[in-house]
Amino acid sequence: MDMPEITRRHTLRAAAAAASIAVTPFARAADQPAVAAPTTDAPLFGAKQWTLPNGLTVALVESRRAPVVAQYLYYAAGGGEDPAGRSGVAHFLEHMMFKGSPNVASGTFSRRVGREGGNDNAFTSRDITAYYQQVEASRLPMIMAMEADRLAAALIPADELESERRVILEERNQRTDSNPRARFQEAFRAALWGPQSWPGRPIIGWADEIRAISRDNLTDFHGHFYAPANATLVLAGAVSEAEARALTEEHYGPVPAREVRHRDRAPAPTAAHEPRLTVREPQAREALMLRAWMAPSLTTAKSEQSLPLEVLAHLLGGGQGSRLHAALVETGLAVQAGASYDSESAGVTEFMVYAVPRRGVTPERLEEAATAVIATLLQDGPTEAEVGRSTRQISAGALLSLDSFGAAPRMLGGVLAIGLPAEVVEYWPARLRAVTRTQVAEASRAVLGGAPNTVAWLLPEGA
Repeated sequence: MDMPEITRRHTLRAAAAAASIAVTPFARAADQPAVAAPTTDAPLFGAKQWTLPNGLTVALVESRRAPVVAQYLYYAAGGGEDPAGRSGVAHFLEHMMFKGSPNVASGTFSRRVGREGGNDNAFTSRDITAYYQQVEASRLPMIMAMEADRLAAALIPADELESERRVILEERNQRTDSNPRARFQEAFRAALWGPQSWPGRPIIGWADEIRAISRDNLTDFHGHFYAPANATLVLAGAVSEAEARALTEEHYGPVPAREVRHRDRAPAPTAAHEPRLTVREPQAREALMLRAWMAPSLTTAKSEQSLPLEVLAHLLGGGQGSRLHAALVETGLAVQAGASYDSESAGVTEFMVYAVPRRGVTPERLEEAATAVIATLLQDGPTEAEVGRSTRQISAGALLSLDSFGAAPRMLGGVLAIGLPAEVVEYWPARLRAVTRTQVAEASRAVLGGAPNTVAWLLPEGA
């Protein structure tokens, strides 16, 4: 059922890359710090928002470019909410949500959508679980009725539990256990955060804990988190606000309001579980270096560092023209090098750099060169030209992102479901352009210069 989560960062940065070639306890949204909306920039999507009496948040992005509509239902609960010793519950439940509800038999949901020429799927991240459908616009009432039915009461049939467990274990085997790089990345996250901390557990779950998940674990998770007041419905496409309001009231309005358990995660670790990790892997074809620092996000203290860190990730490791590319790839030390950071997380996140050494280059030499790049940046700070180039290239993707039918519901739903206002997406390019050289320098010193971090190497056997 899974597919990669697409956030505002993923969507806009992918588009920005194309543009540059041509030229990753929590408050609800009302409790978050206000995000100032620029007065001169139009919003990216112009989404309309309202809340049903049962607590369901609804957002609409009307578009008449094609007679189709998308429905995305987000729950503010993901792998980070898995109970202790039962990693993978959120993801397991995502699978079982396709096994029927009072008025929709097991397997019928996707078949109905497919018969109408549409498509549907779901995905689980650390922070959210989401279900979506894309259909011809006149079929919106049909998918609303089915989605509301499983929000109200998923069956989670006991007689289908073991067969689905086997599916999930095979999914884990194919994606992680049989892939040396994926196993290494999983071990790396556990080394940074700890294997039983909410940031360090794999979303799909540790294999032994997947085997231990019971039906009670799944029904408890659904009962605690799958409530209207903990959900965000995002609609996009050929539907008017009046139609959307009437249809949501008709189909989602009758779902009873119920008490919801909001995120209440244990505090994230404040020190790296293992500051250094080396994994020797017979099946690995090439070496890989990862280094990650614990970092703030838009939902944590020091959230003001988030946008500067996005700029930092681009100027440090955003492809050609970045510092890591110039120092490692262009000099022949590495075949790949880059950096990544995602500000849209419910809680702490990480700032990461990576490099793949060219054959014959020792790990020590590459790591020393990468460390020197970071040290120079910390000492001298970025240049005005670097900051300007990065903000222009990243924000250039905003306009290109509008051409993607799924961009609006994924970008908006991703922020609304973690308690942030829609303005984070709607005015993001203008807010990014306002980031200064001083802010980037301060954020880099705070994170790369002092935050807990882990350095890890994946090495082929014999290297």
